Amino acid sequence: MAQALIEHLDPGAILLGVRAASDREVIELLAERLFALGYVRESYGEAVLAREASLPTGLPLGADGNVAVPHTDPEHVLKAGIAFASLAEPVEFANMENPEEKLKVRLVFLMALNDKDKQIELLQEIAGTIQSPELIAALGQAKSTQDVLQLLR
Repeated sequence: MAQALIEHLDPGAILLGVRAASDREVIELLAERLFALGYVRESYGEAVLAREASLPTGLPLGADGNVAVPHTDPEHVLKAGIAFASLAEPVEFANMENPEEKLKVRLVFLMALNDKDKQIELLQEIAGTIQSPELIAALGQAKSTQDVLQLLR
């Protein structure tokens, strides 16, 4: 179903039931995980936050099923990887289509890609994958890393 997504999603960077107060907190948490796993430079987290402030990544999918796909420029990335978080309670991300609008987001895919062409390809794959309300609901309720990986397969 989501081959490139599965290939880049590190099981060590899947966080479930995260309690965060803000989009910033979620991004920092996931960026720290990717840094600890050797995917990104120390500058990565701040670069993602700066990009998110000017080019938001909240995707409106309706109700509580909104998703965010924050990312930044390749120079902050050592090797390609993705971190994923399901949130215990939604946090607000600015809408990609209308930055003035805030979306309640429950799922976050933090992309770390060192090739701009792959970034577009992977964004398209994530966008295609999250079109299913059933999949979004199931990812939000996943209890284990294996559950997430199985759902995405």
